[in-house]
Amino acid sequence: MAIGRTVEEALMKAKRSLDTDVQSHTSPSEIRMILSRPTDERFHCLFDAFRQGFTVDEIVQLTSITPFFLEKIKNIVNVEKRLAERTCSKDDIIQAKKYGFSNTEIAQICGKPLPEIDSLVPPPSYKMVDTCAAEFPANTPYFYSTYEPQSEIIPTPEKKVLILGSGPIRIGQGIEFDYCTVHAVQALREEEGVTVHIVNNNPETVSTDFDTSDRLFFEPMQLEDVANILKSDSYYGVMVQFGGQNAVNLAVPIENEIRRLGLSTRILGTSPDAMDIAEDRDRFSMLLKKLSIPCPPNSSAYSESEAKAKAAQIGYPVLVRPSYVLGGRAMEIVHDERELDTYMKEAVRVSRNHPVLIDSYLQNAIELDVDAVSDGEDVLIGGIMEHIEQAGIHSGDSACVIPTQSLSPEVINTVRDYTRKLVVGLGVVGLVNLQMAVKDNTVYILEANPRASRTVPFVSKATGIPIAKIAAKVMIGRKLRDLGYREREIRHVAVKEVLLPFNKLSGVDTMLGPEMKSTGEVMGIDYDFGLAFYKACISADNELPLKGNIFISVNMEQKEEVIPVARKLQELGLTLYGTEGTVDYLHDAGIEAHLVRKVQEGSPNVLDMMRHGEIRLIINTPQDKQSRQDHYQIMRAAVDFQIPYITTLQAARAAALAIDAIKREKVTLEPISHYLK
Repeated sequence: MAIGRTVEEALMKAKRSLDTDVQSHTSPSEIRMILSRPTDERFHCLFDAFRQGFTVDEIVQLTSITPFFLEKIKNIVNVEKRLAERTCSKDDIIQAKKYGFSNTEIAQICGKPLPEIDSLVPPPSYKMVDTCAAEFPANTPYFYSTYEPQSEIIPTPEKKVLILGSGPIRIGQGIEFDYCTVHAVQALREEEGVTVHIVNNNPETVSTDFDTSDRLFFEPMQLEDVANILKSDSYYGVMVQFGGQNAVNLAVPIENEIRRLGLSTRILGTSPDAMDIAEDRDRFSMLLKKLSIPCPPNSSAYSESEAKAKAAQIGYPVLVRPSYVLGGRAMEIVHDERELDTYMKEAVRVSRNHPVLIDSYLQNAIELDVDAVSDGEDVLIGGIMEHIEQAGIHSGDSACVIPTQSLSPEVINTVRDYTRKLVVGLGVVGLVNLQMAVKDNTVYILEANPRASRTVPFVSKATGIPIAKIAAKVMIGRKLRDLGYREREIRHVAVKEVLLPFNKLSGVDTMLGPEMKSTGEVMGIDYDFGLAFYKACISADNELPLKGNIFISVNMEQKEEVIPVARKLQELGLTLYGTEGTVDYLHDAGIEAHLVRKVQEGSPNVLDMMRHGEIRLIINTPQDKQSRQDHYQIMRAAVDFQIPYITTLQAARAAALAIDAIKREKVTLEPISHYLK
């Protein structure tokens, strides 16, 4: 959402608030193709059309968009053309600012250095959103910037904190950061007496309600806009930890801008340099080595040739992703140089200015998430979550459980020890999320995120520890020892399960991997892991069957591990079906299973059985390329026929425990306060 004094200004502010990579189009035929279909590319392509000389009438014919709005976009493009054709006088620049152009956009169009443009642009004024249509004085404290005289902001002397929100919700970054922002505001306003202002641009959040904070700025989440807010009043500090990766990416630039402007404001909590250590692969590896904490072999590369050399040195398979991206976008497991070649062409397009990160992929490891709060001296561990899926599935797509279910006390003690050493060594003040993997009883650190994570709401509700509120307090100087919180050992079990959008998206690959695909999550809670997992599955529209036929097909590496799962399911009265390799292996172990052909072998196969309603649950873990093709068809059919499906052996084990529990005990419903007494 963006607000301006003109349609043009609001459109341009909204356009850059989207925070997406935009590809320019110059081919008239390509522009016509894009405009004729209402996709996410069309809005940006309207600007390209006017740049290439399309008329309003032509675009109306292609899009059916009301001409009024097309005229406004044409006005924006005309201002852009004047900037490009002239010497970029101060009058031209001010006109562009009134139309919502950022200083960076003006500098690019004019071909001039950004500092030169900055020196010509006066500070914006801020107008209050007038909810009373000027009939009465408006009392809603939310503002937007514009380039008109008479700012309506009155600077105040009290201690003020500016919190950066998360900006647009997208896969991998959403309401969980809004939850953290609101909890931080509540802790600071109601319990610490601090005045809190928020900058955010997403109307679908509680943080952008008019009465959540003392002052709200509906502005793009970009450096220029945040810096202008900081210049408009005197701020004690800025909090970037609650807005996810978007806000953290601004920490170092904001600190540099504060220093350049000579402001007394500071970044509260973890220092930007410590955040940079966590993001910089080489600096982070050096810190782990200094602390004697193991991590998988890893490196970074800026070019295709460098990536090949680093991957060969680490050894395939490797996990690759561009740095500074959200939600695991463009993250993949690559198995050989050919797959890396294909990946690098895509990765360079996704992130031109940052390296590709390359990590050794720990196969069949148990992945952990740890959410903690630190005041720089003491560390409070909010929760240690065990992923139910194997390492390599994005943490946002993985079901997870508190407390851990399969790790020994010795491993858990190591996790706690590494958490405290790394958090203090990194210099975290506030929230931190650590991702770890356990293989052969060795604990590896995968990464550290000194900010709020998507699991903060789950941890807080599962344990009753309001870690976002605690973090806000320590970021303004409170000490954990004075706040009276300590790690809790809970008697109940909480399971987080994800909601996947495949039933809304026909033809989409349903296989989970390192790139996040889920669009929501649910929680199941009980005193028994099986019952908690069963509740979570019901909530996620993936209800497990108590009778009927189950199809099982696992890769060769997992044949040994599937035997106890299959045996348990058979003991529970379920009938097993599988493809040749799995069935033969189960028969050798004394487990009865019925043969069904692979999809590429023709009928009768599992797809035929699914069409006839003969399969109640799918357990399918593909490995090679052919089995992945079968997997795609099977899982797509499972979505279409609304059959519950499982893609990892860890989740299959959990499902067997859940079915066993539900056959032995009744599901009980209790308020969450019952478990948190």
